[in-house]
Amino acid sequence: MVMSVRMAPPLPLILLLMIQVYSADDWGVTYSSSHICALKDSTVTINCTYKYPTDHIITEVFWTNIDSPDPPNLFNDSKYSERIQYLGDKQHDCSVRLTDVRHTDSHKYYFRFITDKNKWIGKPGVTLNVTDLQVESEGERVNEGHSVNLTCKSRCSLTDTSTFIWFRNTQTLNDTNKKLILPSVRRENAGDYRCAVQGHNLTSPPRRLNVIYPPDKPVISISSSCVIVEGDSVNLTCSSESNPPVHNYSWFKENQTSSVGSGQTFSISNFNSSLSGWFYCVAQNEVGCQRSDAVSLTVKGENR
Repeated sequence: MVMSVRMAPPLPLILLLMIQVYSADDWGVTYSSSHICALKDSTVTINCTYKYPTDHIITEVFWTNIDSPDPPNLFNDSKYSERIQYLGDKQHDCSVRLTDVRHTDSHKYYFRFITDKNKWIGKPGVTLNVTDLQVESEGERVNEGHSVNLTCKSRCSLTDTSTFIWFRNTQTLNDTNKKLILPSVRRENAGDYRCAVQGHNLTSPPRRLNVIYPPDKPVISISSSCVIVEGDSVNLTCSSESNPPVHNYSWFKENQTSSVGSGQTFSISNFNSSLSGWFYCVAQNEVGCQRSDAVSLTVKGENR
């Protein structure tokens, strides 16, 4: 008797495919600031951190200033290689330092890292603006006694909390504010003003402050001796300090309404008793005018 044996059907082959799924939260670069304003010739530190899946291994890290699939490595760029220093690591810190910054360094910068399985660039990056300093005022000329404000300006708002330094000519002024306020300007305040930021070598170009004022009280000097003999020549000279300089000197004899002469020096030739009297001068510039005391001119022996 033949017995038939029924065989069990073969078990299906089951292939398990493990797929690792990452979320956007597993990747990222965080910068401490999105905008940095720095002084020319200063040092800038960009602090940042980065993250990636734990099963990845970092193979390369660098900084770049171009957002592209294959951006350049600034550490290999001759314009940066002598000045750039990576402060981070191949784990989570991606801080970088750039020294002696220049106007041409004004760019957007990105941190780039590569793992054994992927590449990542940290957007939106950090914008660096490099600025110099300028002294600005309402005008280069100010009347004595008026107020004037001088401001130390930069093309962007400095990121660091700044203490300012002010100079007039070679003198360091006792003021640390961004704005230098002169409430009542004197002629001694005139000069070249410059500003700087404490801790930095950069100084602004000089800005000239011109303080204008009317003539001081004029003084008359007489060229002849104290004794005037009839027929002598007499020269009277009028002197006064002012800014701008005196542009008009006028001479008057007391008790006369019209002037008797003009110019800084008033000359009388062949002096005689009919010319005797008290003389004064008036000095004038564009700001104002001032009169001198009168001096007496008499011929020897003349009673007045």
